[in-house]
Amino acid sequence: MKDGYSILARGIETSLLPVCQRYGMGVLVWSPLAFGFLTGKYRKDQPIDLSTGRATIRPELFDPANAETAAKLDAVEQLVELAASIGCTLPQLAVAFTVAHPAVTSAIIGPRTMQQLEDLLKGAALTLDDATLDRIDEIVPPGTNRFNPHAASAPRSLTDTALRRRPLAERAAA
Repeated sequence: MKDGYSILARGIETSLLPVCQRYGMGVLVWSPLAFGFLTGKYRKDQPIDLSTGRATIRPELFDPANAETAAKLDAVEQLVELAASIGCTLPQLAVAFTVAHPAVTSAIIGPRTMQQLEDLLKGAALTLDDATLDRIDEIVPPGTNRFNPHAASAPRSLTDTALRRRPLAERAAA
C-alpha cells in the first residue's frame, strides 16, 4: 500500500481491507496523520510554512492553489470541528479512525516528542461512535483518496510506455 491509511487516504477500503478481513489477516497501517495534514498544523486560509515539518520534504503537496490541496484543507476544517465536538484533538480523531476498522490490527505512528506520543496514544484509546464515523464518511466518503503523496511523481512504470507495452511486433499472443 503506497499511500498509507487515514481519513484522507481511504482507498484501501475498496479491496485490501475487505480481503484481509475475509481471510483473518491483520493489517498494520501507516500514516494515520496523512503526511501531517491531520495534525491540525496545516489549515485553510492560513499560510503554510514550507520550511518546517513534512512540507520541507514535498512542498508541492502543500500548495493551497492546487485543487487537491484545497480539497484536503477543506476536509481538515470539517474534521477539526468534528474533533472539537466530541472533545478530542484532530490527531486523536485520526488515530481513532484508523484503528476503528475491523481489519486494522494496529497503526504506525511517528511522534517526535513525548507530548505527541501521549496525545496519539489517547487517540488509540478513543472509541468513536457510529454518528462520528458516519460524519467522517460524509466528509471523506469511504474508499476515496483525498491524499495521494505520489500524484506529482508517478512511477516510471506508469509514465514510460516502454515499460508497460511490448514492442508492436511482439504484442500478438501467437
